[in-house]
Amino acid sequence: MEDQNKPEDLNEASESLQKENEMIIDTSSMNEGKAAALEIAEMARDTNDTKPSFGGQLFMGSFDASMLSPFPEQSSEEKAIGDELLAQVIPYLENNLDPEEVDETRTIPDEIIKGLADMGLFAMKVPKEYDGLGLTQVNYNRVMMAIASYCGSTAVLLSAHQSIGVPQPLKLFGTKEQKEKYLPLFRKGAISAFALTESDVGSDPARMSTKAELSEDGSHYILNGEKLYTTNGPIADVMVVMAQTQPKQVGSKSMPQISAFIVEGKSPGIHVKHRCDFMGIRAIQNGVMEFKDVKVPKENLLVGEGKGLKLALATLNTGRLTLPAACAGMSRQCLSIVRRWGNKRVQWGSPVGQHDNGRNKISFIARSTFAIEAVTWLTSHWADRPDLDIRIEAAMAKLFTTEQCWKVIDTTMQFRGGRGYERAASLKARGEEPYPVERMMRESRINTIIEGTSDIMRLFLAREAMDPHLKVASDLLKRHTPTGDKIKAGVKLASYYSTWYPSQWVNNSLWSSYEHLEELSDHFHYVDVTSHKLARSIFHNMGMYREKLEKRQNILGRLMDIGTELFVIAATCSYAQHLKEKGNSPHAVTIADNWCNHARGKIDQLFQDLAQNHDRQDNLLAKDILEGDVKWMEEDIAWFGPRE
Repeated sequence: MEDQNKPEDLNEASESLQKENEMIIDTSSMNEGKAAALEIAEMARDTNDTKPSFGGQLFMGSFDASMLSPFPEQSSEEKAIGDELLAQVIPYLENNLDPEEVDETRTIPDEIIKGLADMGLFAMKVPKEYDGLGLTQVNYNRVMMAIASYCGSTAVLLSAHQSIGVPQPLKLFGTKEQKEKYLPLFRKGAISAFALTESDVGSDPARMSTKAELSEDGSHYILNGEKLYTTNGPIADVMVVMAQTQPKQVGSKSMPQISAFIVEGKSPGIHVKHRCDFMGIRAIQNGVMEFKDVKVPKENLLVGEGKGLKLALATLNTGRLTLPAACAGMSRQCLSIVRRWGNKRVQWGSPVGQHDNGRNKISFIARSTFAIEAVTWLTSHWADRPDLDIRIEAAMAKLFTTEQCWKVIDTTMQFRGGRGYERAASLKARGEEPYPVERMMRESRINTIIEGTSDIMRLFLAREAMDPHLKVASDLLKRHTPTGDKIKAGVKLASYYSTWYPSQWVNNSLWSSYEHLEELSDHFHYVDVTSHKLARSIFHNMGMYREKLEKRQNILGRLMDIGTELFVIAATCSYAQHLKEKGNSPHAVTIADNWCNHARGKIDQLFQDLAQNHDRQDNLLAKDILEGDVKWMEEDIAWFGPRE
């Protein structure tokens, strides 16, 4: 089962994928750079996956409540495994690791890294047959939630190594020989990294300059280039490096090929040019890595030439799910802080938690934390099911939890006032509780950026949400489709939408009932009804803007935010009902109801903003600023950088 993804199978799938995607996206009116970037990205998409996707159906106006009921839970055996590991990890952190010192010195002590390795934490997701712990995604995220609640730098060390570093892509795509050689190293504490980003290449793989050329004798590749923001790179024993290989002729075009390689960190020719210093997670080893004539054995090619971006996207689908767990841990920590401070701090004769404004902040933090947890555990359980496609759900989870966690921490700092802004070490030095709100704020800010910024997540979701429509209308959308094919496409389009579109107005949601959710049933009904409204809105905007819709990123963003909020409402209700039935989580339904009422108000506002917004005015103002017409607003300031 483990080695079912053979390179030759993936080659065939890729060729089929290329043919299919050539039919969907029309790049004839785009400039060369944009067309190349889009074509590479399209060929990396896994469009052949026919597994169920809750989010994919939601965007098409189909609310599959059966995927949420009952809410998934761990077996007693699986829970015991997680409980036992957490019973080791949490005391170890509390008794041995000083996160403030880690932040101050930018160093995770060697003895701490050794202790983590001794517990097997660098092999949490490595299968047992390769001497790993073989944890499920749920148990892995339980551990990561605990670590992230305490020290962000330590959490990123483990997450970058395990979620996107070598273990995950090797487990998904590696050959038997590659797995046998490298996976056992991680139980011994070997650290891995993932090298994709370059100084001029973020979300545009077509411009990648790192190259891997096959040697004359065909025994190895020669790797040359430079990578930026390679987390764990400076200390990595082994890493996955993305590079361009020999271009491939696809029809009349020469297509760049992005390939993935397993590269040993101590190989001659690898140099750490610079270690980056960040606002938060300051102890992570992240830097600029130079590869100069690095010899990589041919057998270290992962999957096959040209499959690197496909590998990267597949890895990130699951890798992104560590971030929701981290956000859940940090948000739980914030809830604990405001509860204690809200009872202790007295102003104007009563605890600040009793003031109307204080209660408002506390309830916001509580309902946000609950919703973050619901999404985290739902997507974690789904990630452990091979019969589901979670691309959309993972992106929505990453988008929602990272943005909401930032708001939670910001609210916590405001609630703590000056003590929230003051560093924990300073608080401790003068005898106060050293709550690390200031450090948590610095550490959490990166979460909306790494592994796909919030903006990229919205564009990714938009592409996936529109995919069913693009497949139906592809031949009509393309400029150079022969007339006969356009007529056939028109008939196909009319046939499909003659049934689909009316069903988005008149459907079962009008009289649906979700009695099993009791007090929360109305929120499920709202998701059902509103999913059809969302599907209509996506369709209407595609018809209105046609090929120009991809430039309307604010419109797309609002549509994707609506879908994400609907997903969160559904997850939150199902999670609350599950906890209620278990009987050990008082007020779970009340918290969920509170979240849903606020979320519904946000969704209603997003729909209104689709029609009434200031996007055009904002765009014109930005254009004037970029053209230098408003430089008078930059006068009388001390200048950074070269004078213009």
